[in-house]
Order: sequence, then C-alpha cells, then structure tokens
Amino acid sequence: MIGATWSGRGVERHSARLGEGTPRGYGEIVESTEKTPVSYAHDDDKQALLARLKRVEGQVRGLQRMVEQDTYCVDVLTQISAATRALQAVALGLLEGHLNHCVVDAARQGDPAAKVKEATEAIARLVRS
Repeated sequence: MIGATWSGRGVERHSARLGEGTPRGYGEIVESTEKTPVSYAHDDDKQALLARLKRVEGQVRGLQRMVEQDTYCVDVLTQISAATRALQAVALGLLEGHLNHCVVDAARQGDPAAKVKEATEAIARLVRS
C-alpha cells in the first residue's frame, strides 16, 4: 500500500512523499532548537528508548497490513489505540529525561527559565495531541 489517510468517508490513498497528505508540520524534518548535541543520561536510557520505538514501528507496520487485508475496523482502531499509548510512553520517558537532565542542568547554571519554558511548551503539545 502506498499510504492511507483516514477521513470521515473512509480511506483515501496518497503518495508516500514526505509531508504530502499530512497536516502542516507533520512528516517534515525539524531543526533542533538546541545548539549542543543531545545527550541521554545513560546509554541504557537511549537503548531502551530505541527499543520502544522499534516496537512502535512494528505496531504501525502491523496496522498497515491490517488495512491492506481489510481487517475489521474496530480491530484496527484497537491496535491504533495501543500504538498511540506506546508512543505516549516514549514521549513521557523523553520528557522525564529532559526535566531530570536538561532543566536541572540549566537550573544549576543559574538560568532555567528558557528550559522551563521549552519544557512547558512541549508538555502543552503532548496534552493537545
């Protein structure tokens, strides 16, 4: 399957080109706001995060197969819910790491305001999603 977008009327096919058929900003590569390289507290944290993301990737590929095979809609929706929860768990883990490391480090250096604002904006985006 090339790609699919869910609408109120069913599935609409679209090409798999980056950003096409997706809301503005989704599917686009975004420059980091941080000028220094990102570092995770421990390599174990990074490996655990990557393992979770690989599982989510597998779930999404499974969703594609379900749609290709005309699986019952409610079963697909159940799996979408599971994939969404898995991504939310990844996001919460990233947020926790950001607060524990980036924001705490900024506070130790005496100027946490920018990092707190950045974290607050990230939390607001998560709540809206």
